[in-house]
Parts: sequence; C-alpha cells; structure tokens
Amino acid sequence: MTQKDTLLARSIYLYLGALFITSLVVSNLIFQKFFYWNPFGEITIFGASLFEISVGILPYPITFLITDLISEIFGKKKANQIVVAGIFASFFSLLIVYTANAVPATPWSPVQDELFTSVFGNTMVAVFASMMAYLLAQFVDIQIYHFWKRITKGKHLWLRNNFSTFSSQLIDTLTVVALLCSFGEIPWDKFTGLVISGFIFKIIIAFLDTPLLYLCVYMMRKRFNLEVGQEINLDIQSLSS
Repeated sequence: MTQKDTLLARSIYLYLGALFITSLVVSNLIFQKFFYWNPFGEITIFGASLFEISVGILPYPITFLITDLISEIFGKKKANQIVVAGIFASFFSLLIVYTANAVPATPWSPVQDELFTSVFGNTMVAVFASMMAYLLAQFVDIQIYHFWKRITKGKHLWLRNNFSTFSSQLIDTLTVVALLCSFGEIPWDKFTGLVISGFIFKIIIAFLDTPLLYLCVYMMRKRFNLEVGQEINLDIQSLSS
C-alpha cells in the first residue's frame, strides 16, 4: 500500500470507530423510551406487543454492522479494539451522567433534579446491563464471523454476516432484558415478549443491512485492490491474507 492509501484506510477505520462508539453510547442514554412498531398489525406475544421495543434498539444494530465491516476489511484484532474502546466510552459516559445527576440544579434551571433523575437516573443500571450483554454479544459476533470466514475461505459474506449477528443478538437481547428485569427496571411478565420482539426486530434489521455490508465491502476492496479474504493490516502498513 502507498502512504496515501494507508492514511485513507486509517481515516476510514477512525470514522467507523466514531460511528460505532456514538451508536453504542446513545443507545444506552435513550433506552427508557419504548414505542410500538406494528407493520403487520397488532400482534401480542407473551404479554408484549410485537413490536413493543425500546428506542435504544434503533442505533444498536449499527454497531454489529460496523464490527462485521471492520472484521472483513481490517481483521479480527481491529474489531476487538473497537469493542474495547466502546466499553471504555460507555463507562466514561456513565461517570459523566452520574456526576451530572449528583450536582444540584439551580432554582432557575430549565431541567430540575427530579426530571433529570427521571430521565437519566436509571442510566447507570442500564449501562451496566447493556455492557454485560454487549461484552458477550460483540465478542461472540466477532468470533463467529471469523470462524465462518475461515470455513468459507473468505466467500459467502452473507452467511457469516447473518449467522454471527443472529447468534450475538440473541445473547445480547436475552442478557440485557434479564438484567433489567433483575434490577427491577422492567417487570418480569414482560420478559418473554420483549426478548422475542427485540430479537425478531434485530433479525429483520440484520437482513436489511446485508446489502449495505456488501456495498461497503465491495467499495473498500475496489479502492484498496483487495482480494476476497484479504485484509488491510494497519499496524505494519501492508496487506495480509
């Protein structure tokens, strides 16, 4: 690779990392709002409407799309680094929210302590629950993705993209809902319905983002002259298979 190509590749990795971390942190901050998404009409599963889901689920699938793209183009090591950076960013945001919640509001503040605590006070529990689920799910996603990449010798991108995402999203959904129910944030009678609704929604999103992954991988391979299964090694400024 030329020096220009290396700088471009690093810039792309940087911006993908920024999108990943932003999506992750925002999903933790907005999770308390739930909404109905009923394209198939009113359907109820185990006491929860399909789809009765948190708005926090909207940016979260983006993180799995980005880790799959980074895994495909930059390799397993760089994907794992983004995951670790995301964990650090989430806990740092938790510290900021905790501090902001602790200091008292002035009498003229547009947002008083009660409202702030109502909106962000439970964020600390949510971030902990989300991080436990996230830590399991993302590493499982990366491991399964590269397992299928080795098995298929870099071919059948759709297979590893969807298989890894399905497995990791199931783990993520089960873990985060179970922890939120355990902490009393969500009643247990909503557990089964929310898990099924959340998982089905994530599966739909995974199918929809597959063409986008193909497009991004195609553009990256064309720009950097990569063969199928070939990765950009940013550490040594060269290409590796």
